[in-house]
Amino acid sequence: MNEFQFTDSSAVAWRPSTFAAGVEVKDLGSANGRSMQLVRFAPGTAFPLHTHTGPEFIYLLEGVAFQEGQQLSPGWGAVAATGSIDTNFSSPSGCVFLTVYSD
Repeated sequence: MNEFQFTDSSAVAWRPSTFAAGVEVKDLGSANGRSMQLVRFAPGTAFPLHTHTGPEFIYLLEGVAFQEGQQLSPGWGAVAATGSIDTNFSSPSGCVFLTVYSD
């Protein structure tokens, strides 16, 4: 078993997300039922309504996003508990964030 994974995000290509149009991701690693990704939203992109099957952690790196009415700017973190429902996550101007979520 490989206990450590190391990823140079600059060497990983962006790929289209299967979750929403206008979203691209870089897969950075997975372990113990959790995954880490860089996520890039094109301007005007929104996630569809979804329920979190496990905790989700977001750290905004670039741009501006809105989650449930809260504006997130670079340096902001957000945590969604298991079972929480995202009814409104969007980025009018585009953004990049790091997320850790349950597989």
